[in-house]
Amino acid sequence: MAKVLIVDDDKAIRASLRDILEYESHQVEEAGNGEEALQQIENEEYNLVICDVKMPKMDGMELLSKAHELDEDLPFIMISGHGNVEMAVEATKKGAFDFIVKPPELNKLLVTVRNALDKSALVVETRVLRRKVGKTREIIGNTPAIQNIQDTIEKVAPTDARVLVTGENGTGKELVARWIHERSNRAKSPLIEVNCAAIPSELIESELFGHEKGAFTSAIKQRVGKFEQANGGTLFLDEVGDMSLSAQAKVLRALQENKITRVGGDKDIEVDVRVIAATNKNLLKEIEKGNFRMDLYHRLSVILIHVPSLNERRDDIPLLAEKFIKEICEDNSLGKKSFLPQSLEELKKLNFSGNIRELRNIVERLVILGQNRITVEDIQKFANPINARDEEKSIYERFSTLQEFKEYVERIFIEEKLKKNGWNVAKTAQEIDIQRSHLYNKIDKYNLRRSENE
Repeated sequence: MAKVLIVDDDKAIRASLRDILEYESHQVEEAGNGEEALQQIENEEYNLVICDVKMPKMDGMELLSKAHELDEDLPFIMISGHGNVEMAVEATKKGAFDFIVKPPELNKLLVTVRNALDKSALVVETRVLRRKVGKTREIIGNTPAIQNIQDTIEKVAPTDARVLVTGENGTGKELVARWIHERSNRAKSPLIEVNCAAIPSELIESELFGHEKGAFTSAIKQRVGKFEQANGGTLFLDEVGDMSLSAQAKVLRALQENKITRVGGDKDIEVDVRVIAATNKNLLKEIEKGNFRMDLYHRLSVILIHVPSLNERRDDIPLLAEKFIKEICEDNSLGKKSFLPQSLEELKKLNFSGNIRELRNIVERLVILGQNRITVEDIQKFANPINARDEEKSIYERFSTLQEFKEYVERIFIEEKLKKNGWNVAKTAQEIDIQRSHLYNKIDKYNLRRSENE
């Protein structure tokens, strides 16, 4: 069932079209002129607008242009009792789906409505799929720090210089790496990613350099490592500060000589790889502690890019929030939702320890639980899940047993720790002092899953 807005200054025409569309099970709303219709389009989500051309206050052509400034994909079917070829051509140029002469012939009208709705659904689906399988999201922000990052990327990307990207978890270090790769001369070759923190130390060398059959007990066949997979392209070493010292030594050799040796092998393999590394750690302090090699640090940090935390660039929060709310509504086929200006200011007051991924999670929560126009009260109510109220009940009134309350708090605690540690299970288990297998059981019990933005 589609939601259709009929715009016509003739009440009889509106009533006739309403009867036809409601018989087809569509939800119908009316507007008597262009100004009234524009207000409704600003406040409501419509799948289709059927609009008269000649109207007082604001004619249909002007409404078409202004409505497409708000939503360029909203389909318009223009109708007129004084139609001619020139008018139809003008309407099409302005973005109308079709032009129908009054009085509309029933079958033609219904076919046009169905085709317009089908096209609208395909446009939304295509946009969602392109974003999911497409290349790289934008780097959103107007603050000086973000502008500096964008300028640096434009200068560095065409070269083969190695780049070290630093910043807290969730700030967008991977996005910076993708931008560098896609603006480089290697863009047509693969970008291979390795999360060094998520791979056990005993397996990291096999992951990076591959292994020969029989190199160790479970090596039942030869395996090509990430360096070989990235040959001709870019290798992104995420959380490089968590790499073991033995693996660091081999990475250093690979960078110095452009050669690798598979685990259990004795043959040198030449590789042509650009390395981009990222870390949330202070590598200079890790060097002082003996956890990271100074010579590798200097090899990796030809260019240094620091991505600031979201708390350090609060003026970008409204831009990010507006981008996320549009994406989330489209991805979940929800009606159009938006922030009131004062609610965006309220968002800027929050503390984002999880940075951009935390902001996106908050926006998703607000889309699901908040009003069509998200208010300050919605943000105060739903931004922090621990403080959220369920049907105006306090958190203690929502649970009938101590066990239910403990599980609720435990789930939130584990999820936040996993996010903080980039979903590194081993690191999280060590931090919260439980066995890794026990943590895996908890993750399964609470159905915790890492989102595509984490």
